[in-house]
Amino acid sequence: MTIQEIDAPKFADPESFLREVGELCRPVVLRGVAAHWPVVSAGIASPAKFKDYLAQFVTGNEVEAFVGQPNIQGKYYYTDDLKAFNFERKRMRLDEAVERIVATVGAADGSTMYVGSLPTELYLPGFAQQNVLSIVPTSVHPRIWLGHTSNVSAHYDTYDNIACVVAGERRFTLYAPESIDRLYVGPLDYTMAGQPVSLAASAPYDEKKYPRFREVRDQALTAELRPGDAIYIPKLWWHQVQARSAFNGLVNYWWDAFSIGPDAPSTALLLSMITIAERPVAERRAWKAFFDHYVFRQQGHPLAHLHESQHGILGPLKPTNYGRIRARVMQLLRGD
Repeated sequence: MTIQEIDAPKFADPESFLREVGELCRPVVLRGVAAHWPVVSAGIASPAKFKDYLAQFVTGNEVEAFVGQPNIQGKYYYTDDLKAFNFERKRMRLDEAVERIVATVGAADGSTMYVGSLPTELYLPGFAQQNVLSIVPTSVHPRIWLGHTSNVSAHYDTYDNIACVVAGERRFTLYAPESIDRLYVGPLDYTMAGQPVSLAASAPYDEKKYPRFREVRDQALTAELRPGDAIYIPKLWWHQVQARSAFNGLVNYWWDAFSIGPDAPSTALLLSMITIAERPVAERRAWKAFFDHYVFRQQGHPLAHLHESQHGILGPLKPTNYGRIRARVMQLLRGD
């Protein structure tokens, strides 16, 4: 199934984009939203022109590069036993990494190289001012990803994401958050780049090894992006990213679009793992009912039967209840 496409220029600001798109928590393709960027024009011209364009910004700060041997064909992944990785990590300066990536495009030996998640304000100061995405808050700074042909395993992010292709072509394959129990998630604390991956969606289809994956395999959403195109991926949507050209570049923006404070939902998830996960089944079922009632609120506000003046800490989080609840949580964690 293909991902819905929308006319991005109709959104005049980040607020209208979040109101009409973000609140639905569904991925969308934004065709041509970054087509006017100078970096896109440089990438379309050639890898060498792309390198020349970045040269005005690039710093000598060190990066960690993934280097893959020909046999992995750009598939940066685990070894078969999940105890190691099939690629090397090498430290080098960003300007050196860009030079090596461009110089080895289409290398005869088939080796690949990849650098990613580099904050442009640190590694390419001034870049963001020339390549602006108006539907993202100005406080959100872009990151850049560069490399050869690659296949990034299906994973999720805990932030909302707009990813803009600036060189080459990419194929995105997405699975809904509700698919998690059929994706056979790998280790949480031994990962390639921070987030755990779906073992079933990231490897050749193996029905015997991952039988429940067949229930969601055909429900995947796909999108083919060219230079200047972008995709909005809401937080927790699983996505596999295949960079299909010999030289590829991507710029993305991560932010929590609906945050009203410093605390992330993922923090609550981790805390729940140690407070609830190994309690008896019946007790977990009881806590689930309370979470559904007080947190997820599918039946509406838990105190809707009372006047708003009696809602107390279950009233609006701003301006005071967020701080009141947070202070109480911190007090409990300290054991006061």
